[in-house]
Parts: sequence; C-alpha cells; structure tokens
Amino acid sequence: MKVSMFHLMPLRDLPADFEQRHRSVWVDVPWHELTTPERVGRFYNQSLDELIYAARCGIDGVCVNEHHQNAYGMMPSPNLMGAILARQTAELDVACIQLGATLPNTQPPIRIAEEYAMLDCISGGRIVAGMPLGTPFDANYCYGITPLEQRERYYEAHDLILKAWREREPFAWNGKYTQLPMVNLWPRPMQDPHPPIWVPGSGSLSTWEFTARHDYCYCFLSYHGIRFGKSVMDKFWEFSARNGHDANPYRTGFLQLVAVAETDEQAERDYYEHIRYFYDKTQHVAPEFTPPGHQDYRSMVNTIRNQVSQVNSVRSRIPQFKFKDFVDNQLVIAGSPATVREQLAESVRQLRVGNLMVLLQIGSMPHELTLKNIRLFCSEVLPHLRGIWDDEGWENRWWPQRLRGARNAPAAPAQPGWVGA
Repeated sequence: MKVSMFHLMPLRDLPADFEQRHRSVWVDVPWHELTTPERVGRFYNQSLDELIYAARCGIDGVCVNEHHQNAYGMMPSPNLMGAILARQTAELDVACIQLGATLPNTQPPIRIAEEYAMLDCISGGRIVAGMPLGTPFDANYCYGITPLEQRERYYEAHDLILKAWREREPFAWNGKYTQLPMVNLWPRPMQDPHPPIWVPGSGSLSTWEFTARHDYCYCFLSYHGIRFGKSVMDKFWEFSARNGHDANPYRTGFLQLVAVAETDEQAERDYYEHIRYFYDKTQHVAPEFTPPGHQDYRSMVNTIRNQVSQVNSVRSRIPQFKFKDFVDNQLVIAGSPATVREQLAESVRQLRVGNLMVLLQIGSMPHELTLKNIRLFCSEVLPHLRGIWDDEGWENRWWPQRLRGARNAPAAPAQPGWVGA
C-alpha cells in the first residue's frame, strides 16, 4: 500500500462572506480584492514546508497539481513546485507525484516531456508522471481550449510525449494541433523508458478506456465521500474485468480528506471550521463555467445515468452539514488515530485501492494545525495501512521502480520553519 500527501495550495483566508459576495472561486475571482502577493507567497512556502515535513515523517509520496485563475488551488505551474520538492527530498525515498501538468493546456506539449524528464533526473528517478485532461474551468475558460477539441488535443499530446521519451533518434511531428520539425528530447528521464503514468479523473468512461488501453494507474479524485466513491470504483472494476485486466489494486488511486486529532471530540474542535470553509468556499464554482462538450457523448451519458443523482443528493445537503454529517457520510475521515485508521483501512478495502492520496491540509487549515495533522497521520495511522494488500502478492507497477520496496517511516522530525513566516 502506498500513501501520498496531496496538496491543493489553496488561499486559506477568504472572507467569511465570500460565497455570498462572489459568484465563483474560479475563473473570474477578483485577485486585488481578496489577497496580495505577499500573503500568497507565505501560503506557498508553508505548503512546501508541509509536503517536505510529510516526506520526512515517512509518507510515501507528495502530490502537486495544476489549476488556473482560482483560490481553490493556486498552482498554475506544478512543475515549479515539483522541482523544489525533488531537490528538497533528495535524501528521502519519497515519490514526487506530478498530478500534474495538464496536457491540452501546454503548447507545444513536448515541454511536459522535457520538464518531467528534468524532474526525474533531479529526483534520481522518483517521479510519477501525471497526465490530466484538465477541468473545463482551466482548459476551456482560462486557457481558451474549445471544449470539443480538449480530449482530442489530450490524445495527441500524450502520443507525442510518449514517442519523445521512447524514440532514440530525432523525428518530425506533424499532428493536427502540434507541428514540430525536429523532436530530440534533452534530457531523458532516468526511469527507462519513462516514469510511471497516472491519469486523474472523476468517473469519465473515456478516461477509464484510455487508462485501460495503456495500462496506466487511474486516480479517482472526488470530494463526495467513500459511498459515492465506491459506486464509481465498483463500476471501474467491472469495466476492467470485462476488458481482461486483473484486479491489481495498485492500478487505481483515490483521494480522501483526512483529519486526525487526539480524540474524536478534539477532531471536531480542531477541524470543523476548516472543513466547512473547504466545502462552502473552495467548492463554490459558477455552473456556467462547465460548458457543454467538455465530456464526449458516451462519457456524458454514463455520468448522467450513474453519478449525477448521487452527486446532487450529496451537494444539496452539504450546506446543512455539521461535523458529524461530514464524518458519517465519509466526505471526511476524521477523529482519533484509532477511528481514522479503522475507517481508512475499511474504505481502502471496499474501494480496492492501492495508491491512497490524503488531503491533510483542508481549506483554511493553518500551518501549525496542518503540521499536527501530518504528524499524527504519519505516526499513528500510516503504519497500519501499509500492509493491506501484502497478502495478495500484487506488484505496484505504477510506482517508481527504485521505491517499490517497503519504506520504514522515520520518527517525526521537529516541525519545519520558514524564515518568511
């Protein structure tokens, strides 16, 4: 079992009435009214410190991702963050998971092949190459990609990146969206022929087919809880079986919000306001920023038939949720170490997931509380999750090869500090 810390790097101090005053946290959210470069710089450095601290506490991987023009996740360039993490974790056996640079947004996409190769060399072969399609907010509105072109651009960019990594001789590329007279990749990844590839998604049938065809790791990213997650993952496993793939749990990943305190009661006192902030503010997106055409027809039909009613049922009730409701509906797994490890272990088995990603900095959660959450999770929960799939004897072929053995978690170090804090 591999467990990684996922980080969104959100703006942590949106005003209390943000969702009443503004129609969306994404696309047209007003920068000058809400923050300053100095405050954002402080949050960036705290977020990097938190990921590095998790690596030193024994987490298996650290995850960054790409989003644009928003206060939900302020990483327009995940590879800048990945470069810092690759260098600052040089002495640690931790995977650097770029989940990742969005393929349709990057022109020419050969830049992703180059930057991932750089990161793999800097890290000594510890990179996981994420290949996201991208949200409609980012790709269609912020970067101007026509919705109906987005997936086609994605497939072409993927094929170019893979060929650039694999080909030993220079070649020309004459695609529909990218034309290059000479592709001769410098540098090349340390992992041969390339790092393992993860594809994040939210239940799209086309994404399932793509990951199955290429034997990639499918990562389901959802904030709607284990119950909804199980309904999606059950169908993913049915799809995989119909297409002749084995039940190796490491071919999947899942993202879960997690909050650990000394007791269940302390968890409510520590974390409820930050969970509330996450769902009220960072999930506040105007519906018009999801244009038609972002999903292809077959995926759209599958989503409407199998997911929309469940998602809408959860979303409609969230504004009235108390802490207990978030926990009971498993949108967040929170409580004492014993509570969290029992619920997480059960959930991992239900979902049949071998690569768990945990969101340990949630919404407005301040730096010191985030460090506490990381420390308690890594020392009191993580050791109990590592051996979940050991008795089935599967190999995690979707993890950097040099890191596939068991990792002995070190004792939690002193809390990090940043000189600008």
